[in-house]
Amino acid sequence: MLQIWALEGIPEVTPGADLVGVIAEAAGSTLHDGDILVVTSKVVSKAEGRIIAADDREDAITAETVRVVASRTSPGGRTTRIVENKLGIVAAAAGVDASNTPRGTVLLLPIDPDASARALAAGLRLLLGVEVGVIVSDTLGRAWREGQTDSAIGAGGVHVFEDLRGQKDAEGRSLEVTMPCVADEIASAADLVKGKATRRPVAVVRGRADLVGSLELPGARSIVRDPDQDMFRLGAEEAYADGYAAGAASIPVIE
Repeated sequence: MLQIWALEGIPEVTPGADLVGVIAEAAGSTLHDGDILVVTSKVVSKAEGRIIAADDREDAITAETVRVVASRTSPGGRTTRIVENKLGIVAAAAGVDASNTPRGTVLLLPIDPDASARALAAGLRLLLGVEVGVIVSDTLGRAWREGQTDSAIGAGGVHVFEDLRGQKDAEGRSLEVTMPCVADEIASAADLVKGKATRRPVAVVRGRADLVGSLELPGARSIVRDPDQDMFRLGAEEAYADGYAAGAASIPVIE
């Protein structure tokens, strides 16, 4: 049976906070071997001091951008940029967050969410004596679908995939490509109890101890698709413009 609940009593996290100690105090003696903690990236970023002064969020987004995938301006003048950030994650606004931060500042994602997750898992295992896994989550949109869900951007001591390839389905047919991204599924499920404005940034997921293992397991970076396998590198308008420009450049000039 799967159980998910949010930890209560976690205070506002500030730069330099001992996040392992904060989570351990809130959890008390409730954690068991095989539990998975889902920690909102925002509190990880705050503890790691990823708050920067930025009067213009757009400048911060530009600084975090590696590649622009698509950019659209609404009739009201609001521009939305879908970009690849320094972590390889494709998302709106490069993950730069201006909510729940002091005026004139923005919050960047952790420098290495996998390292952050592993450090939290290692610290909690040592402090509490239980073998837990940690997922660092962030809210992402999805191509072709409205709305957002939480996804895993960091993982420590957790299998991020459940590889079912080669197994048989209910009809006895071999599964060829079935490999659920369980880290994303767990992150999304945990958000149902954490909420967005309830000051409950950590949830405990119990019932999937089979996914908890070595701190050396591949992290959430392994979820990001390799560029040579990415069939959707650009937005529709951007791809058309690139193709048109390439075609125009290939037309010989007759003098």
